[in-house]
Amino acid sequence: MAYDDSRFRGEPGFREEPDFRSGGVPEDAPTLGVSNQSVYTPGSYPAAGTDYSVPPTESTLGLAARRAAPSPAQLGDVFDDPEHGEPGRDRLAVHALWEMVLLLATASLLYLLRDARPEALRGAEFESLLLAGAELGLVAIAMGLTLRAGAVNLALGPIAYASALFFADNSHRGLAVTASITALVALGVGVFIAVLVVGFHVPGWAASLGVALALMAWIADQNAEQVVAGAYDPHDQALYWMLAVVLVGVVGSAVGLVRPVRRSVGRFRPVADPARRRGGGAATITGLAIAGSALLASVAGVLTALDVREVTTTENGMAAAGLATTALAVGAALIGGTSAYGRRGGVFGTVLAVAAITLLFRYSAAEKWNIAPLAVAGGAIVIGLVVTRLVETFGRPRTVADEAIEEEVWTPSTAGYGSSAQTEPDNGWSASRTGGWTSQLPARTTDEDWGVEERWGSNR
Repeated sequence: MAYDDSRFRGEPGFREEPDFRSGGVPEDAPTLGVSNQSVYTPGSYPAAGTDYSVPPTESTLGLAARRAAPSPAQLGDVFDDPEHGEPGRDRLAVHALWEMVLLLATASLLYLLRDARPEALRGAEFESLLLAGAELGLVAIAMGLTLRAGAVNLALGPIAYASALFFADNSHRGLAVTASITALVALGVGVFIAVLVVGFHVPGWAASLGVALALMAWIADQNAEQVVAGAYDPHDQALYWMLAVVLVGVVGSAVGLVRPVRRSVGRFRPVADPARRRGGGAATITGLAIAGSALLASVAGVLTALDVREVTTTENGMAAAGLATTALAVGAALIGGTSAYGRRGGVFGTVLAVAAITLLFRYSAAEKWNIAPLAVAGGAIVIGLVVTRLVETFGRPRTVADEAIEEEVWTPSTAGYGSSAQTEPDNGWSASRTGGWTSQLPARTTDEDWGVEERWGSNR
């Protein structure tokens, strides 16, 4: 016969006990200073005066952020569309600190090179060093421009090498005319890439990579070309070339700090679905950035042809001009603080990164290390991706959610848990307390008393 047989229910002397085996509590169970609407957790015993106010959660912070939604004027600091983006300007302290690190690294490499080979910093070797830095600097600046626009152009290396080859082949027709034609051809290639990227709204790396492979196939079918004798020699003005490249890089980056320019250049950067078109303004700016990068790459190619005088088409030359040059430019731009996601970048970072990479090559040659350009490019890209993470983390604007978290102060409530709880002195359990202890057991008899004198007195 089961203990809880229903026929015993209602009989005199029958008392139904609550079942605590499942860990639950029946609805009519006694509560400790808690209203019936409150939730009691078995095994937890609140201390006197404990505050039960609910701390802020992610949902409440989200509601606070939505209540404090930024105005279109605030969103104008970064984006044109109030639906996306973050209010406030990008924080530039991370760029300044990182550029100080790059400056120290460049100075250290310069000191090591002077100690290992002093001849590298004077005479013809120094002029060659400056021209090498100017050539890589032009491609790196062009790469940084497309990175900021959110559509990286991986065809810049092959464009530069093809421009050098084309210029050397036609240099007998006049340097100014040939250089102009070379720039126009390179500009046409850049426009073609821009149409693919902004017209079909596809990633810039994919469209430019296809064009780069086509250019490398064209280069493979060409013969070695030599600049006509008596053509302009840039070695005598190597310092001016380098200063001009530094000026272009620094001024361009400084202009990128201006709020409307920075906002417009970075408009192609995706903020929601990458397939969603970012508008005609973003397409126009991105197309101009891609075309302008091809133009800068052609200038680098012409300067390379005038520097080396003979442009070869060997397999090693193709690798150096194609893949390695592109990779070095990407690494220099990323190390310089240009974000791989677009828009964000510093001022002196790209120029300092180019100087450090150029000095590293000369120092490795002086020490006879024979470091491959692809190895340097790979290491530069890896370091640059770490820098991108730093730039994105510490350079982003302070969002409304961040401000809500910092400004949210949890002030403990003086009221107890539950709407009916009241503050009372801790002088024992009061039967008159609202929601207090209500015993459902029969009153104790004298025999059930747990007093020390009555129960344990006879044992002494």
